[in-house]
Amino acid sequence: MTGANDISLKQTNAGGLLSKTRGDKVIWAIVVLLALVSMLAVYSSTGLLAYKYNRGNTEVYLFKQVIFTAVGLGIIYFSHRVNYTLYSRVARILFMLSIPLLIYTLFFGLKLNEGSRWIRLPIINLTFQTSDLAKLALFMYMSRLLSKKQEVIKDFKKGFIPVITPVAIICILIVPANLSTALLVGATSMLLLFIGRASIKHMLLMVGLAAIPVAILVMLAVGFYDKKEEKCSELPFFLQKGRIPTWISRVQNFIYDSKQVDKDENYQINQAKIAIAKGGLLGLGPGNSQTRNFLPHPYSDFIFAIIIEEYGLAGGGFILFVYLLFLLRSIRIFKKCPYAFGAFLALGLSFTLVIQALINMAVTVNLFPVTGVTLPLVSMGGSSFLFTCLAIGIILSVARNVEQLEAPAADGTAKAATKEKKPKTKTEEVEEEAEEEKEEKPVKAKREKSLKKKEAVETTEEKAAKLNALKPLTEIAMKDMEQGK
Repeated sequence: MTGANDISLKQTNAGGLLSKTRGDKVIWAIVVLLALVSMLAVYSSTGLLAYKYNRGNTEVYLFKQVIFTAVGLGIIYFSHRVNYTLYSRVARILFMLSIPLLIYTLFFGLKLNEGSRWIRLPIINLTFQTSDLAKLALFMYMSRLLSKKQEVIKDFKKGFIPVITPVAIICILIVPANLSTALLVGATSMLLLFIGRASIKHMLLMVGLAAIPVAILVMLAVGFYDKKEEKCSELPFFLQKGRIPTWISRVQNFIYDSKQVDKDENYQINQAKIAIAKGGLLGLGPGNSQTRNFLPHPYSDFIFAIIIEEYGLAGGGFILFVYLLFLLRSIRIFKKCPYAFGAFLALGLSFTLVIQALINMAVTVNLFPVTGVTLPLVSMGGSSFLFTCLAIGIILSVARNVEQLEAPAADGTAKAATKEKKPKTKTEEVEEEAEEEKEEKPVKAKREKSLKKKEAVETTEEKAAKLNALKPLTEIAMKDMEQGK
């Protein structure tokens, strides 16, 4: 009995949790689906990593991914239960907090490939990429500004400058360590400004200013490339600082597609191509990847190549379809949300996630230079995974609000439909007749009063008409009487 009671209690708790889950059901399904794909892909792609650091125990990384997935789903659930208007209040605080964090990361962060992107959290010993917080805070703050500046958004000084300034600050602070993320943030911001009815002239001006350093980088990559030896020429000392050599090398590898594979970027792209070629249409099957032992970072930056190798082009196309479906559902939330902040917030966060996914896929198939961005919700867990879950939770919070606004009308129609469908008993019919009689009594009384008023008006009108008709007769009688006299 106690076991049965425990099972029933667990079922009721689970049912209560599901009953409190709101928002777009399709997005919830997408999250669960991508989480399952992530666990399979991470487990398959971390074999070499397990042999290097965990004596071949591949279950360690699967267990870590399961924990990250559980924590991420918890973040989505609790963040979607919060009214999204609260995010408007904390947006400015998070934005102001992200600026000193980015500055601290530039000077004191953990360095990898001459770039400082991470800081280590002391208590939980987890590396934290500050640009993830900055992206989230920026789009929350930008949505708030766009919603408040709609009346003056066409004005350059009053509307455009206050909105674009936070974008410029974040991009400038991210660029030295992570050019690809800065470009991603800039592109998403321009899309959000376009949807927010900003002036196209002002937007083109900002795009032109941002294109200048990109054009200079391409010119440097072309100018310092030796076509005979198919490698980069020796760079001047002022171009050997920070991440500049890496940027130039990646642009050169993308433009010239060098056959040399001794460089990291070329090696990654070539191994990704091999994985895609081996996958074919239907793939080699789950866990049967052969390239995972040769491809650098197969569990993060190039996990899409492992998915195509194991599940084929059909599996890769399905993942692409899932991300596009996520974007379509977010656009639906944007259209249905009656408030500007919620609409911009849902669309801005969905744009950054989907564009990041498209860039990751484009890098894998060599349509874009190597960037280092992960595949949202699929790459191995980290701070980026958790912030992605928080962004999805905020989108679902907006969807929950839209659902609540639509609920009263839906409830009214549902009640009317149930009333028509249910058969009525005799007692219910008697009660309804009594209620109808009660409702009809005042209506009947009003009708009787109005009829009496009409009758009174009609009698007065008839009397007046009769008097008018008798007037000439009385006049004739009076004349006859006078003549008789």
